[in-house]
Amino acid sequence: MKRSLKYLVLLPLALLLALALGCGSENADADELTDVRIAYFPNITHTQALVLKNQGTLEEAWKERCNVEWTSFNAGPAEIEAVFAGEIDLGYIGPVPAINANVKSNGDVKIISNATNAGAVLLVRKQASITSVADLAEKKIAVPQVGNTQHLCLLDLLTQNGLETVDQGGDVTVNASSNADIVNLIDNGSVDAALVPEPWGTTIENNGNATVLLDYDELFLNGNYPTAVVIANGDFLEEHPDLVAEFMEMHEDATLYINEHLDDALELVNAEIESVTGKSIDTDVIQSAFTRIDATAELNREAIMTFAKISLDEGFTNSIPEEDDVFNTELRE
Repeated sequence: MKRSLKYLVLLPLALLLALALGCGSENADADELTDVRIAYFPNITHTQALVLKNQGTLEEAWKERCNVEWTSFNAGPAEIEAVFAGEIDLGYIGPVPAINANVKSNGDVKIISNATNAGAVLLVRKQASITSVADLAEKKIAVPQVGNTQHLCLLDLLTQNGLETVDQGGDVTVNASSNADIVNLIDNGSVDAALVPEPWGTTIENNGNATVLLDYDELFLNGNYPTAVVIANGDFLEEHPDLVAEFMEMHEDATLYINEHLDDALELVNAEIESVTGKSIDTDVIQSAFTRIDATAELNREAIMTFAKISLDEGFTNSIPEEDDVFNTELRE
């Protein structure tokens, strides 16, 4: 799919002029370009990243100033390892890996913006006789990854309902598998339930072997929690605050575009997913899935700090960081 120019016109004219003037004065030689290395997942919950990448928005705005490099990841820990190795400057990632990275880096990895909220569901196999969370006792539940956002949401649900996992001495078995594999595990009866992000929830539901037990707004904090945030490497944030500020403005413009032109945005997102994975999502699936997702740049600090507490309680981190050490939103204010 050819890149469309319609998104670029959404960038504020003043920003484009400022960038053009700044770029021309600072860097005329390609050898002097600043590398901006951005991580993302080819998932619809990373929708701003996919829109920005598909449209070449950053590349156009920084063409005389920066060399933009996009790197796709399939799991939060792999992305965080790249951040710790100094290979990533900015990244779209789940809130739980983000908060864990902040703790392990002693505050060096900062959360600078939200990307999307909610976008996950708890499904149960029709033949599993599950009508409430309490019925998950002695059942097998699949999540995409141990320690990720969906896993922590599940653990919180189990705790609220007096249940424990097998490794905690209880009788609920939790299996971590890729989202694509979870679809098959539900369909062949290997697991009884699954807590997955979109579009996998819609895909499983459409297959007809499972129903939604808890929808996106029933799962955790009435759906008012982040499923993807934006992080910044502390060194990059300190050395290039101007670039981070400019990036944040373009991220926010992408958010506005998604909310005002959703159908067009989803076409771009789907095209980018296909370019990375080799397979697009059915139009009806991606449109239905996005009804469970809210694209917003506004951070819910309370929700993120709640994840930090659950991470501590479940043994994934050894401390709860101070809120002021987790976030850096000064460049947006």
